[in-house]
Amino acid sequence: MRLTVFWQRMADYFGESYADSFARDHVMSELGGRTVHQALEAGWEAKDVWRGVCRALEIPYDKR
Repeated sequence: MRLTVFWQRMADYFGESYADSFARDHVMSELGGRTVHQALEAGWEAKDVWRGVCRALEIPYDKR
């Protein structure tokens, strides 16, 4: 998954203005105790970060 697709999915789910705020502030055990930004900076693949967000928030399959 490209980063552009990842950020579009984040914006689609959270809204344009909240997606980045969530990605900076919300620490998730599914991402090894990291935020979205920290996981991406640590070298995680965008698809794995997206899957972690989906698991953490129990995003319905049809919204993934």
